[in-house]
Amino acid sequence: MGKDNFDHTMRFNVKAEEETNEAKLVLKDVYEALREKGYNPINQLVGYLLSGDPAFITSYKNARSTVRRLERDELMEELVRVYLDELEKEW
Repeated sequence: MGKDNFDHTMRFNVKAEEETNEAKLVLKDVYEALREKGYNPINQLVGYLLSGDPAFITSYKNARSTVRRLERDELMEELVRVYLDELEKEW
């Protein structure tokens, strides 16, 4: 990699709307399963997203299998999109 690579912005393409909807459903189902089992869903999801270790997600209600249906970057895309959409409303 040369010095020039730091002077350019790389483009990242967001997935189709149907994949966004699937990410939303996966996050909702996993969040609910974690909460019902008494875990802090935010902490557990962050642990999973950062490490890729599915042990952070309970197997209750098939949540561990559900979260692995999508790549972690797809889940993060959905989280960032929703967060920034909400921030934009405040601006």
